[in-house]
Amino acid sequence: MSGPAFWGIAGSPISHSLTPRLFSIVGSYLGMDHSEQVFIEATSIEEFESQASSLEGELWLSCTAPLKHSPQARLGVSGPPGVNAINQLMRSEGKWSGTSTDGLGFVSACRHIGIDPNGSVLRMRGGGSAARSIAAAWSSHGGSIIPEVGRRELISGPWDGSIVINGDSDLAVDLDAEPAGGGSIEMDSDKQVSISYGRGASTDDFAVVMVAAQHLEAWKLLFAPSRAEEMPSLSEVLSVI
Repeated sequence: MSGPAFWGIAGSPISHSLTPRLFSIVGSYLGMDHSEQVFIEATSIEEFESQASSLEGELWLSCTAPLKHSPQARLGVSGPPGVNAINQLMRSEGKWSGTSTDGLGFVSACRHIGIDPNGSVLRMRGGGSAARSIAAAWSSHGGSIIPEVGRRELISGPWDGSIVINGDSDLAVDLDAEPAGGGSIEMDSDKQVSISYGRGASTDDFAVVMVAAQHLEAWKLLFAPSRAEEMPSLSEVLSVI
């Protein structure tokens, strides 16, 4: 299997993103060494389509804000049930497909730092696309969720049976933190993590662990599912970032 003509990141802000490097790391591991890295800085689906249309050939992208919702209607790509958003896009033979890996990446990153969702309580602030993806994955792996209202409330979804109103939590995350390393509000929990990272972030930062983890999930689910068993481990990827 050869790689695409292009792979990279789309959204805004993206100059700090590790995603193009992650594509190169995983691609090199699988023998795909000839794809060109791209940074598609776009604040609207119109800007995105204009720039993407100038790139001829197969295109693999991770998407960040504000492009997680608009591709569904504009490109005909549907997100997972309840999540209703995407953060991974692939154009192959002129057709788009996509999925959301924020939640699976969060679960994988939590396990990497020694927290398994099964039987654990997550205190979570926010209700946007990342929050819904994390809620879906956390609940499907046996975890409970204490939602806290931020800019948006967590809507009803497949995680409803895992919601608890109050109590102690094992882990907390503020999903309303600004991108590119924005600060989080302090939350009452045994441990708190952030999924926002900026320039200079290291593999000691949970956000970097998560972006690597969700990127690996994207390869397994969307970019190269036939080679899922050949992927590097999360630890292997983190060791060379």
